[in-house]
Amino acid sequence: MKIEKLENMVKGWFVGSFEPTLINTNDVEVAVKSYKKGDCEGVHHHRIATEITVIISGKVKMNGEVYTEGDIVVIEPYEATDFIALEDSKNVVVKYPGASNDKYLGEFEHD
Repeated sequence: MKIEKLENMVKGWFVGSFEPTLINTNDVEVAVKSYKKGDCEGVHHHRIATEITVIISGKVKMNGEVYTEGDIVVIEPYEATDFIALEDSKNVVVKYPGASNDKYLGEFEHD
């Protein structure tokens, strides 16, 4: 049995191609993310990965919509999202596949 602390993981990511990690893989990334009220991320998108965010506690806003405990938000490749914590919040985030360097700032611009 291996025991680790979430606080030792980088930004809550504990499965994926990170150091440290519990399972080093590019197949999937998993994190438990904690946010303080007002924490935010700018608009971004992924070109390979689907990102699934499960709101465990608190209240957040993504793309102008408010989500609360129990909501699951699925962002497909090329769909952009932003993020702001309206309250102290905790989320579980899954990215599939766990494609390194697959975060692009801004909306996807079609050719």
